[in-house]
Amino acid sequence: MIRSLRFALLSLILLIPLLGSPSWAASQESVTVIRNGRVLDGSGNPWMYADVVIQGDRIIRVGDASDVRADRVIDASGLYVTPGFIDVHSHAGPGLTAPELSHAEPLLAMGLTTVFVNPDGGGPVDQAAQREALLADELGVNVAQLVPHGSIRSEVMGAEDRHATSSELERMRSLVIAGMEQGAWGLSSGTFYVPGSYAPPEEIEELAKDVARYGGSYTSHYRDESTYSVGLIAAVDEVINVGRVAELPVVLTHVKALGPLVWGYGQAIAARVDRARAEGIEVFADQYPYTASATGLEAALLPRWSQAGGRDALLTRMANPDTMARIREGMEEGLVRRGGADRIQFRRYRPDPSIEGRLLSDVAAERGQDPIETASDLIRRGSVSIVSYNMHDDDVETLMVQPWTMTSSDGGLGVMGEGVPHPRTYGAFARKLRLYVNEKGTVGLTEAIRSMTSLPAAVFHMPERGMLREGMIADVAVFDLANVRDVAEYTDPHHYSEGMVHVFVNGVPVISDADFTGQRSGRVLRKAR
Repeated sequence: MIRSLRFALLSLILLIPLLGSPSWAASQESVTVIRNGRVLDGSGNPWMYADVVIQGDRIIRVGDASDVRADRVIDASGLYVTPGFIDVHSHAGPGLTAPELSHAEPLLAMGLTTVFVNPDGGGPVDQAAQREALLADELGVNVAQLVPHGSIRSEVMGAEDRHATSSELERMRSLVIAGMEQGAWGLSSGTFYVPGSYAPPEEIEELAKDVARYGGSYTSHYRDESTYSVGLIAAVDEVINVGRVAELPVVLTHVKALGPLVWGYGQAIAARVDRARAEGIEVFADQYPYTASATGLEAALLPRWSQAGGRDALLTRMANPDTMARIREGMEEGLVRRGGADRIQFRRYRPDPSIEGRLLSDVAAERGQDPIETASDLIRRGSVSIVSYNMHDDDVETLMVQPWTMTSSDGGLGVMGEGVPHPRTYGAFARKLRLYVNEKGTVGLTEAIRSMTSLPAAVFHMPERGMLREGMIADVAVFDLANVRDVAEYTDPHHYSEGMVHVFVNGVPVISDADFTGQRSGRVLRKAR
C-alpha cells in the first residue's frame, strides 16, 4: 500500500509541469516561451497560432501560455514554429568527430537537429567506439547510428565476390547484433557498391531478421538505380522483399531513377511501393531535392567484377590490355547510363584538385583524350568523387509527393572551401522549402514539414522526437519561410542556408536571432530495447 502511494505521488510530481501548474520557480531549469508563431506540429495538421513552452530539454506546453512566468520570451510573429528536422541519410558522421566540425553549423543552418549516420552500408563497425568519438568534442546536433552492412561484410570477407559461408554469415550476424545492442536504430546497406553488391539478397534478409528483433529498420542504397545489373524495378522489389521476409520497415534510400534509360520510372517505383504497402509491408523512401546525385567515379563507371579483391586487384586488371578492354566496355555502358561525359562533374580529387568543379567532358577535351581514357587515368591515380547530373525533375516530383517519402540530404560535413561537394551538404532541406514548396508548389508546406519531422521519427520508432507535443524533447525550428533559401550551388557550394531564426537542440538554443550561439547540446541517441 505504501509502495503504491509512493508511486502515485511520484507520478503526480512528474506530471505537474505538464499540467501547467504555476510551479515554474520550483525548477532550476529556465523556461522559454515562443509566442505568436504559426505552429506546425509535424503531424500533417495545418498550422495554428499557439505558444510553445520549453523547460529544460522538454516541451511542456503547446497552447495558451499567458500564465507562464518565462525566463525568455521569443516573439515569433510572422514565423513558423516546427519540430527540428531529421535527416535520415547523412554522411556527416566522420566530420562530426572532428573538433573543427562538430559544431555542425551547416546542418543547423538548414534546421536539422538530428542526423542518421552510417548510410549506404558504410561507416564504423564498432558503434560504441564511434559514439565515443562523436562525443569527444561535444555535438551541435543529435546523431542516430545505423549498423553498416558493407563495412561488416568487408571486415568478415574483404572485397571478395562470392557468397558468405555459414560461419562467415554467423560472424556478420554477431556484428549486426552487437551494433543493435549498442543502441543502433537499424541496418543500412549499399548493394550498389563494393562489397555490398557481392551479397545475395538472402544474406541481407537474414541479417535484417536480427535487426527486426530489436525493433530496427532497414535502409538501402538499392542494387540498381538504372540498368547496371538487375535493373531498377527488380532492385526496388529486392528491398521490399527484405521487409516481407524480415518483417521490419524498409527504406528505399535517396530514391531515384538514374539516367535517361530509366527516366519516367518514378511512377513505376511509386506503384511498386503502393502495392507492397497494400500487402501490409512497411515500405518508405527518403529523397534529396536535386536532379543530380553524387558518388565515386569508380562506382559510376567501373563494372563491379573489376573491383573484386580491392584496389590493388583493380589496378592489376587495368594493367592487362585484354582485361582493360573488357573494363572499358563496361565503362562506356556506365557513361551512357549517366547521360554522357558532360553530366559528370568532379567534386574531389586529391591527386589534382585543379579539376574539382569541372566536367569530365571539358577535362578530356583539354587533354586531347576521349572521356573513358581520362576517367581511366584519373582512377589509376586515386579515388575520384563526382557529381552526376542524371535525374529528371518529373521523377523527382513524382516521388517527392508520395506520403511515404521522407526528406534527406545524403550530404557530408567537410571543411569550408575544401573541394566542390554536392550542394545538398549545405542546402537540401532549405532547397525543398524554397524551390518545391514556395516556388513550384509541388508539395505543400504541411506535407513537407511532416516529411522532415514526424514521418522519419515514426519510421525509425523515435517516440520522443519529430513532433511539437507536451512531454516531447525540445528539438525546435523557428524560421521565416519567405526567406528560407539554399545558397549553395553546384560550382560554388560552400555557403550556409538562410532563413532559420531560432533552432533548439534538446531545449538549448543553438541558433538565436539568426546567429549561432556556439552551444553544442547534441546527443548520440540510443534506440531503446
